[in-house]
Amino acid sequence: MAIELPIQFDMIVQATTTDAAAPNASTNHALFYFATLLAVAYAFLSGFHTIAEFDLGWQMATARWIVQHHQIPSVDVLSFTAEGQPWIYPVGAELIFYGAFLLAGYALISWITAATCAGITLILLRQRSLITVALTILAIPLIAQRATARAEMFTVVLFAATLSLLWQHHQTGKARLWLLPPLMIFWVNFHPGFVAGLALLVGYIGLETLDAAWPDQRAAAFGRLKSAWPWLLATVPATLVNPWGWRIFQVVARQQAAMGAHSQLIMEWAPMPLNSTRILSACSLRDPNEFYLLLLLACALIIPVALIYRKIGAAIFLAAAVYAPLRHMRFVALFAIVVVIVGGGILTACAEDLRHRTGKRLRHLLSAAVLLPVILLAVVRSHGLWTNHFYMSGSNLLSFGTGLSWWFPKAAADFVDREKLPGQIFSSIEDGGYLSFRLGPTYKDYIDGRAIPFGTDAILGMTRLKVTPPDSPLWKNEADRYDLNVILIPIGRFSALQFFPVLKQFCESDLWRPVYLDEVSVVFLRRRPETEDLIRRLQINCATAPLPLTPDSGEDPHAFNQWANAASVLLALGRSAEALSAANRALAIFPDSGYLHFLRGHMFLSSGNQAQAEQDYLLATKLEPNLVAPWSALAAFYQDHGRIHDAILAWQHAADASRWPWDPLVSLGYANLQAQMPNDALYAFDRAAASLPAHYELMVDNTVIANIAHGRSRSYFYLRNLPRAIAFDEDAARLLPDPKLWLELAALYERAGRLQDANSARAQAMALSPQE
Repeated sequence: MAIELPIQFDMIVQATTTDAAAPNASTNHALFYFATLLAVAYAFLSGFHTIAEFDLGWQMATARWIVQHHQIPSVDVLSFTAEGQPWIYPVGAELIFYGAFLLAGYALISWITAATCAGITLILLRQRSLITVALTILAIPLIAQRATARAEMFTVVLFAATLSLLWQHHQTGKARLWLLPPLMIFWVNFHPGFVAGLALLVGYIGLETLDAAWPDQRAAAFGRLKSAWPWLLATVPATLVNPWGWRIFQVVARQQAAMGAHSQLIMEWAPMPLNSTRILSACSLRDPNEFYLLLLLACALIIPVALIYRKIGAAIFLAAAVYAPLRHMRFVALFAIVVVIVGGGILTACAEDLRHRTGKRLRHLLSAAVLLPVILLAVVRSHGLWTNHFYMSGSNLLSFGTGLSWWFPKAAADFVDREKLPGQIFSSIEDGGYLSFRLGPTYKDYIDGRAIPFGTDAILGMTRLKVTPPDSPLWKNEADRYDLNVILIPIGRFSALQFFPVLKQFCESDLWRPVYLDEVSVVFLRRRPETEDLIRRLQINCATAPLPLTPDSGEDPHAFNQWANAASVLLALGRSAEALSAANRALAIFPDSGYLHFLRGHMFLSSGNQAQAEQDYLLATKLEPNLVAPWSALAAFYQDHGRIHDAILAWQHAADASRWPWDPLVSLGYANLQAQMPNDALYAFDRAAASLPAHYELMVDNTVIANIAHGRSRSYFYLRNLPRAIAFDEDAARLLPDPKLWLELAALYERAGRLQDANSARAQAMALSPQE
C-alpha cells in the first residue's frame, strides 16, 4: 500500500524548481545569496592552482603535431617505443589547452581550470535551494579533484550540464532538451567520457518508466517521455559527428578491455576504499578527498526519502552513482554531481513538503542549521587553499596560483635541451607526457600516460627498470634495444623518488654517469665512446652536489617545497646530516607536514635518537592519518622494540589507510603470530589474500603470495590444524625458493609422520642453500 503524502511530489518539484525564480518564501534570502556567492568563490579558489596533470603534456604535444601536420593522427606519433601503434583520441580538449598555452602559457590553463570549477558550480546551483547549496559546497572538493587540466575536465562539465537538463525536464517537463545533441557533439570531440552522456539518457528513460509504474504519475511520466524522445534519439547519432565516425567507440572498447590492468596499475582506476579510518577522516578539513564519504552519508538519507516519495527511479539512479566510485575512484566527481542534482532535488521537495507543517521561525532556524556549518566549512577550506596550508600538507603536487607544478623536471629538461644531449631518453610514465611536449618533437618519449598504445608489458617493464640496478643485464638490453643514451627521472618526494630506489647506485655506476641533479630530477648519460667528451665536461658528484640547487631563502611554499624535496633526495643519497638540516628548514616554514615528520623520524632513528624518532612518527600519523608510510614506520618501530600490541594497532591503521593493503596486512598477521593470537593472524592473512586484485601478478611478485601462504600455515599450525598448515607451506615453498621454507615444511611433515616427504623437503633445502 502506498504511503499517503499530503502533497503530490510532482506539484512540489514544479513549485520549487524553475530556472529563474527566486528562492521560495521559506528561504532566508540573505543567507541563500551569500551562500551561493561563497560556493562559486570557493569553487574558483579550489580550481585556481598550479598544473600537475601528467596527461596534459602528451595532449598538448598531440595538438602541436596536428597544427604542424594539418591532420589528426590515428596512430602514436609521440614515442619511439610505440610509434605507429593504433591510437584514436578526441582532439578538442587538446587543441584548446595548446591554444591557451600559446596565448599565455601554463598560467592561462590554471585560470581555465578555476573558471571551469566555478562554472560547474553554477550549473549545480540551478536548483535554487539551500539544500542544493549545502550539497554543492560538500561536492566542490571532489569536482575540483577531477576538473583539472586534462581532457576529462570537459566530461565533468558536460555531464553536469546534461544531467541538469534531464533532471529539470523530469521535474517540470520544460527543459531545453534541444541542447542535448549539440552538447553531445562537443562531448564526443573532447573526451571518451561521452559514453557517460549516453548512460544518462538511458538512466533518464528508466527514471520516467519507473515513475509510470504508479497510476497517478503515469500520464505525466509518459508525457515527459513523449516530448523528450526526439531529442534523446537525436543525441545518439550525434556521437558520430567526429573525425573517425563510429570508430570513436573503439577508444571506449579498448579502454574497457584494459580496465583490469588499469585498475591495478593506475591509481585513479582503483576502487575507492571504505573502512573505519577513512570514515573518521571524513570529518577532517585537511583531506577533501574524503568528502566523498560525507556525500555517501547524504545518499544514505536521500535514497530512503526518494523511496518514501515513490521516486524509485531516482533512488536507483543514486544507488548506481554510489557504486561508480566504489568501483573506480576516478568517478568521484560524477558521483558528486548526481548527488547534488538528483539528491538535492529530492531533499528540496521533501523540505517544501515539511514547510507546510512548520512555522516561519522554525523554518529559518532549520535553514541556518543546514547551511551555516557548510558555510563555515567553505570559509575554512578557502583560507587553507589561498594560504597554501592545504597544499603543503598531505601528498599534494600543487600550489595555490598559476603555472606549472614544482613536481615537473623543468630544469632538467632545459638542461637536456641546452646541452643537446643525444637521444633516446628513458623517462617514466609520470613525466613522459611533460617531456613529450617540452622536448618534442626533437626528442620523442619512451612512455607516457597513454596506457593503450604502450600496453601493460611496457608499463610493467618501465616499472621494473626503475627499481633495477644500473649495471644489470635488464638495463643493458633495454639500452641496446632502443639506443638509450639519457635517463631523465623525477625524484621529488611524492610520486617519484619512492619509485626509483636505486638513485644512489646509479650515481655510483660506471655505465651511467650523473650529469645533472636538483631536488626534483636527475639526468644520467650513458657511457660510450661518443659521449665521453660530454661526460668529462658535464658529470657531477652526487655526494657533494648542492641541494637545493638554487635555494630560495624565503618562507613561502616554493622554498618549503625546495627544502622538503631536498631532504628526501639527500636522505636517499646517504647524506644524513644535510637531509636533517633540510627537513628542519622545511618544517620551520610549515611545521604541520606529516610526511616531513615521518621522514625526519627515519633520520632520528638511523642516528640512534629513538625517543625523537617515535615522537616524529606519532606526530606524522596525527597530522596525516591517511598516509600509509608513517603508520608502517611506527608499527615497525614498535615491533622492533617489543611493543607488539602497539605495533598491531599501527599495522591495522596502515592497512586501513592503504589503497593496496596486502603488505601491511601481511605484517599485521605476523605481528599477531608474535603476540600468540593465531585466530587474529589468520584473519589478517585471509584479508591480505582477499585484497589482492584479480590479476595480482601485475603488482606483486611471488614473495608476497608466499608470505601470505606461510603466514596462514603458521596460523593453522598454532590452531592445531596440521593438514591445512602443511598445505599452505607447500604452496609457500613452491612459490619461493627459500631453504628456510623447505626446512619448516620438513618439520611439519615429520609431525604428521610423513618421514619420506620430510627427507625430500630437507634435500630440497640443501639444494637451495648456498654452497661454501
